Amino acid sequence: MSASANDLAAGPDAIRPEDLEPYRRQLTGYCYRMLGSAFEAEDAVQETMVRAWQRGDGFEGRAALKSWLYRIATNVCLDMLRGRQRRAEPMDLGGSSKADQFTGATRPENVWVTPIPDARVVPDDGDPAELATQRESIRLAFVAALQDLPAKQRAVLILCEVLRWQASEVAQLLETSVASVNSALQRARATLAARDAATHREPIDAEQKALLAKYVDAFERYDITSLVSLLHEDAVMSMPPFDFWLEGPTEMGKWFLGEGSVCRGARLVAVEANGGIAFGSYHVDPAGGHSPWSIQIIEVADGQIIGHHNFLDTGLFEVFGLPAHLDS
Repeated sequence: MSASANDLAAGPDAIRPEDLEPYRRQLTGYCYRMLGSAFEAEDAVQETMVRAWQRGDGFEGRAALKSWLYRIATNVCLDMLRGRQRRAEPMDLGGSSKADQFTGATRPENVWVTPIPDARVVPDDGDPAELATQRESIRLAFVAALQDLPAKQRAVLILCEVLRWQASEVAQLLETSVASVNSALQRARATLAARDAATHREPIDAEQKALLAKYVDAFERYDITSLVSLLHEDAVMSMPPFDFWLEGPTEMGKWFLGEGSVCRGARLVAVEANGGIAFGSYHVDPAGGHSPWSIQIIEVADGQIIGHHNFLDTGLFEVFGLPAHLDS
């Protein structure tokens, strides 16, 4: 993609870093949906800010600053996506396993869609319907589905469907025609429809909070009978980076009482991630207290837990602002 004249301007005088900072959160959300990784989204936004500041001398269209930043961010993301495989959920990469089939085989970090704190991407306030859309469009399954799209289709769908840009605005940003944007949007919608990846999820209400409170109680007491009773019959459990996932309460119960028994005595700290409730899971530390283990994304529908996704990357604890250790 060719750069615009503004994109090639040089010098730090016209735009100051503080002019760019108010856009960080919305750009992080955009880059996260494009890239599927909290770490890569942060890198992409930082690169966007640096390029904008370095090339801002002579930029006079202050009213168009947002569009200009999104153009740079799109170019950064397209560069990062070029020539690499898509990120995915474990359920996208093969069939489910039995609890006793765990081998410990892993895949590298760049294979997985990873979680992101709501606070990094969702505004603190605003129109309730718009905030709901922002949260729904960062749920793990939807972000994973986005990775199925060619990169430019992905950008078109996010800009039009999530951020509510006009097709003419997207066409200008991507330096293409409105007809091309509408065609890309139609194809992207068809791909997501085939995956049943529409953005819809029940809001977190009192009933869901009560269910999650029961989950925390059962997990911390390690009462697996009670925990399994909260699971939907089609519930799934995944554990990136392990190339392994389970389906159904029976296999999940066997896991918790088998290989998963390392979770006995764990403590959970609630956070908000990917548009819902999540937890930092801390395992018993032999030296005392509890140490970081995983970020749990718990998905709920129809009064039951349908997804139990565990990301065993302790580097995420810093991303979520979670403590490095829990004292006894």
